[in-house]
Amino acid sequence: MPEPAVRVRGVSKQFTATIRALERIDLDVAPGELVCLLGPSGCGKSTLLNVIAGFVEPDEGVVETFGRPVTGPGPDRAMVFQEYALFPWMTVAENVAFGLEIKGVPPDAVVDALLDKLSLKGFSDRYPKDLSGGMRQRVAIARALAIESPMLLMDEPFGALDALTRRSMQDELLRIWSELKRTILFVTHGIDESVYLADRVVTMTYRPGTVKKIVDVALPRPRDPGSPEFARTVRELTALVEDEQRRHERDEAAVRR
Repeated sequence: MPEPAVRVRGVSKQFTATIRALERIDLDVAPGELVCLLGPSGCGKSTLLNVIAGFVEPDEGVVETFGRPVTGPGPDRAMVFQEYALFPWMTVAENVAFGLEIKGVPPDAVVDALLDKLSLKGFSDRYPKDLSGGMRQRVAIARALAIESPMLLMDEPFGALDALTRRSMQDELLRIWSELKRTILFVTHGIDESVYLADRVVTMTYRPGTVKKIVDVALPRPRDPGSPEFARTVRELTALVEDEQRRHERDEAAVRR
C-alpha cells in the first residue's frame, strides 16, 4: 500500500483544565484523496486541521505527512482559511506570487497560469477590497496552489459565501482537484457540502473530539444533489451529527442541574 499522505495516531489536545479539544484521534488519508471533517461546533475539526498543518502542537500522539513527522508548518501543506487572509495592500497577482517570491521562484508564468485557471485573468491588478467574496477566495486558493504543495488544508473556506457562490466554488475546487490530484482535507459544517465534495467524510464527536464514524461516499462524480443516493447519504450524516448535538445538550443540561 502507498504511504498515507496523512497519518494521525493517538492525537490529543488539551487547551485548558476544562477544554479537551481532541482525544486519541487516529486517521489515515490517502494521497490524492478528498476528505471532509464534519461535526457540530466545538468538536475539534479546526483544531485537528491546525495540528496537521503544524500550527498547533498536540499534547499526545504523532502526525506524519508523506512519511515525515509534523513538527511545524511545512511546504508540503498549504492552508486556505475562511477569512481569505489576503494582504490588502497587494494586488491579486502580488498576493498569488507571495509564496513563490519567498521561495525564490520566478512567479510570472505560474501566476499567469493560475489566474487563468481560476478565472481571475482580468483582475490581476485589482486589490482585495475591489473583489467579491467568491473572487477573494479564488485568489486565496490560487496563492495556496502557487507553491505547489501536494496537500491543501481548507478550514471552512466557503462558509461565508452565499449559496450560489458556494456551489460555484465547490465545483471550482472539484475541477482543480481532478486536474492536479492534490490531497485535500476540508473542514465544513455543511452536511450537503461534505457529500458533494468528499471521497470520505470523517464525523467527529462533540468535545473532546474523537472520530465517531468515517462514511465512504461512493457516489459517481459529478454528483447530483437531487438523487436518492445523495439524499440517503445526507440523512446518514445528519443522524450522526444530530446525535452528537443531542449528547452535548444533555451534558449541558446535566451540568446546569
